[in-house]
Amino acid sequence: MRLHVLAALASLSLFAACEKKKTEPAPVAGGTATDVKPVENKPAEDVILLGEVGSLTGSEAAFGISTRNGIELALEEANAAGGVKGKKLAVRVYDDQSKPEEAAAAATRLVTQDKVVAILGEVASSNSLAMAPKAQAAQVPRVSPSSTNPKVTEVGDYIFRVCFIDPFQGAVMARYAKETLKFSNVAILTDKKSAYSEGLTEVFQAKFSGAGGKIVGVEAYSKGDTDFRAQLTNIKKLKPEGLYVPGYYQDVALIAEQAKELGLKTVMMGGDGWDSSKLFELGGDAVDGSYVSNHYSSDDPSPRVQEFIKRYQAKFKTTPDSLAALGYDSANVVIEAMKRSADLSGPALREEIAKTKDFPGVAGTITLDAQRNPVKPAVVLKVEGGKFKYVDTVSP
Repeated sequence: MRLHVLAALASLSLFAACEKKKTEPAPVAGGTATDVKPVENKPAEDVILLGEVGSLTGSEAAFGISTRNGIELALEEANAAGGVKGKKLAVRVYDDQSKPEEAAAAATRLVTQDKVVAILGEVASSNSLAMAPKAQAAQVPRVSPSSTNPKVTEVGDYIFRVCFIDPFQGAVMARYAKETLKFSNVAILTDKKSAYSEGLTEVFQAKFSGAGGKIVGVEAYSKGDTDFRAQLTNIKKLKPEGLYVPGYYQDVALIAEQAKELGLKTVMMGGDGWDSSKLFELGGDAVDGSYVSNHYSSDDPSPRVQEFIKRYQAKFKTTPDSLAALGYDSANVVIEAMKRSADLSGPALREEIAKTKDFPGVAGTITLDAQRNPVKPAVVLKVEGGKFKYVDTVSP
């Protein structure tokens, strides 16, 4: 199997003393990562190496790039503050091309060849589920920034996340649809090949129906499809007040465009998988008026959030989305655990990550429960004029 890899961030942009490059690194073919270069001329033994697996190319590339940027900023700030235990931090990044099999191969390489102390990633739940057994078997802690399917952390006690999970996210949107939008009937269009989409569909159905609403129909598609007209035509006949589409931004944009083309007049709803500026580029005004559950809002006035946004904008010349915020939080949770840990062995670091409590994340304060999932609120955002606009906060 050929595994495309991204050059390690290392001395390219992780560290404040180094020259920062603004262009995206190109994947390198051949199955090996570019060596992590010494930090500030330090030998390898004076550098703590982390691993990252992300979708930097492929259908979920916008997610991977935002997450990588957030992680990069966190490590750069930690190094500027002196690093951890007198050592600087570096990260080896692999591009899984948005494919579960590549994510699994990358995780294997990180634990067997690169000998990283912890792994950050993935975003997509299907990719995280492919990676998790590799990290668990090697006793290397792995923290997902934003994989929301409950099964991800059920793989084992070395698997963590810093995002809320689908049962909460699905319940938030079901409650909002019934109580705030006052919908009595809703249809669903789900990706049957996505653990993320299927998980949200199951929860939304149960919660909306349990609140007295009616699911008038469920249609399905598969990742990679580009024509949704048959499913949307069936949905149009049902005349739903709302259409729940728990998919990723590239599919959602096409679905919205084709729904508009077919004259399907309904309010679309979704989850954090919609969160990308690409949604507006691809979907235009067809996505206007939709509602989504998400992890954070750049409209949040708290100093913690606004300072993060300011630093991120200074470095990357764009406003951070929730994937960037969660990438930043995931790296910082690991960094703080490394500082507390007696050593950087897998068991010792796992124990400290599990103790994370009241951590001041930019995407919400993080306290990990016994299942290694955070207890934190969600926000509801409305798509309006090519932006996500904050409308509500829903607590657990």
